[in-house]
Amino acid sequence: MKDITPFHIAIPVHNLAECRKFYGETLNCEEGRSSDHWVDFNLFGHQLVIHYKPKSETQTLHHNPVDGHDVPVPHYGVVLPWDTFHDFAEDLKNKGIEFVIEPYVRFQGQVGEQATMFFLDPAGNALEFKAFKDMGQLFAK
Repeated sequence: MKDITPFHIAIPVHNLAECRKFYGETLNCEEGRSSDHWVDFNLFGHQLVIHYKPKSETQTLHHNPVDGHDVPVPHYGVVLPWDTFHDFAEDLKNKGIEFVIEPYVRFQGQVGEQATMFFLDPAGNALEFKAFKDMGQLFAK
């Protein structure tokens, strides 16, 4: 896991100002470059870009069953250190985030033990943040 390079992801938003506030103030992402149609953010060291795209009336989220939860697809996020995840989850709760899946621990006491949570941004993009008790088990079977 040494020397991981940052990823870049660009996502559509139909409400640039509202999403700019969400990523900047709610998720505490530092803002980088921007224009009238897009904004760069530092998402835990990764480059997230929100791009304006008009809202589609036919766009719906798909869900797959995982551990008795309906996991939204597609989704994106960051694997965080264990303590950072829990501090971040507490901060989001204090800010009144409505979770699609509340923070919880999967595979407790087993290989691949991980904490996870899901929520939506104001444009309806699904985010998952997770953490592994032992980061070396990120890809463990």
